[in-house]
Amino acid sequence: MYRRVLRRWRKVAAKAGNISLSQLRTERARARNLRHSLNELISVADNRLALPMIGSATFPKPHGTDWSWRPTLWCNPLATPGMSMVPSKTPLGNELTLFHDCEQSELTLRQVRNLREADLAPFGLRMDVFQFDGSFLSLVLDLPEVAVQGLKRRHLIRLDTIIELEKPIEIFIRLNIKHGPNTEQLVRELPLHEDEIMVEFDLAYSQLNEKRVERAWVDLIFENPQMSQVTIRDLTFCRYPRAEF
Repeated sequence: MYRRVLRRWRKVAAKAGNISLSQLRTERARARNLRHSLNELISVADNRLALPMIGSATFPKPHGTDWSWRPTLWCNPLATPGMSMVPSKTPLGNELTLFHDCEQSELTLRQVRNLREADLAPFGLRMDVFQFDGSFLSLVLDLPEVAVQGLKRRHLIRLDTIIELEKPIEIFIRLNIKHGPNTEQLVRELPLHEDEIMVEFDLAYSQLNEKRVERAWVDLIFENPQMSQVTIRDLTFCRYPRAEF
């Protein structure tokens, strides 16, 4: 059917200069109706196909990367996409948990669909903070077991993110690695003023016991978050060996 219709319109276009004016008006009206439907289809298709594909874990990785990860919240839709008046220790999905010490929570968490052309992650996380009477607010992200399999002090762990802020605040990232009875903690401040928001954790400067590594997690710590909105459009991790000198 498609091929027959295409042949017909090619013939009409080819003889448009010679047919009668009455027939030309008829064909023009038909063509305009067809063009309206085609333009609607093309517009919707371009818009949908420009969105990051649900489930996508694609993002740039440094050379030599032996583990990379985009958490599920930024890849796939959650069964419960949002919540308000969120109490402490509330999970959002299977990997992320909110912690705070507010007496009365005025916090909301919501998974949002990324719509910008520059976004690689299908989804983002939006946090709205209104009145805040606590002393700390953090999101804790559990890293998968594979992240610590074969982990050595020669490794670098890199975090890349895209964050939108309603007002300037400070955000710190703390990498926690449990090894035996001890937990190694490395802290970096996110360079929110830079175009590329990235931090690296060099395990060579840690006291990591490579033979006893059990698990790892990351804390996103928000300083003075009152009356602010934070949207984390993407969050990715990579692990790769540091350059040898």
